Amino acid sequence: MEKAHQNNEYLECEKRWVYWCLIAVAGWFGAYTYFLRGGVFCNAQTANIVLLSMALGKGDWKGAAYLLVPITAYFAGAFCSEYLGKTVKRMHFLRWDTLLIGLEILTVAVIGFLPGSVPHQITQITLNFICSMQFNTFRQIEGIPAATTFVTNHIRQVGSNLAKYVRHRDADSAKLVKTHGSMIFFFFLGGVVSTVGCRLFSYCSVWGAGVILLVVFVRLVYADLSYEKNLLGRVPHGH
Repeated sequence: MEKAHQNNEYLECEKRWVYWCLIAVAGWFGAYTYFLRGGVFCNAQTANIVLLSMALGKGDWKGAAYLLVPITAYFAGAFCSEYLGKTVKRMHFLRWDTLLIGLEILTVAVIGFLPGSVPHQITQITLNFICSMQFNTFRQIEGIPAATTFVTNHIRQVGSNLAKYVRHRDADSAKLVKTHGSMIFFFFLGGVVSTVGCRLFSYCSVWGAGVILLVVFVRLVYADLSYEKNLLGRVPHGH
């Protein structure tokens, strides 16, 4: 069985089920921060860049400085994930992808303990940082470029490739429609379950995302220590 795994073209951290879990967690985070932690989305920074430009246009220097905080946190997440990824690779123990999931679990555990009296910005900035690291680390789902923190490009890809499939009936376009469509579905599902969890369990509902991450973490650790032990030096597609 281990030989069969090693001959696989893709590492465990590139498999579809991993990406489905991660984008469901992203949907969970988005609903969580919007519902309970200040009415914002933490998964991407496009909206914050727009708000920053508007603040500067209005001469709202204080508002602009405030918006630089989450943007900087997102930038720092990308930087740290790229730098640490290369450092961890030299340790030859666990993949950076695996350790990142472990870090996310610890982060989610702490956030779930924070009461509503704690400034929401702490949660927002922390999840900005984590989402950026995840986005920069997990780049391709079995060879297909994919984001695990937002779905804008997935929606575009579904529309574009569906048009190609209708016109040419080619198998590649059909595969891309299914892949990107599945990412949208699991993001949506994560948001729905998160919203229900927020209504029932309030701030600690984020621990549900931690359960999903724990499943991914256990499986990736098992892969690193067993059937992919000799593949720790292999770079995931897209890096």
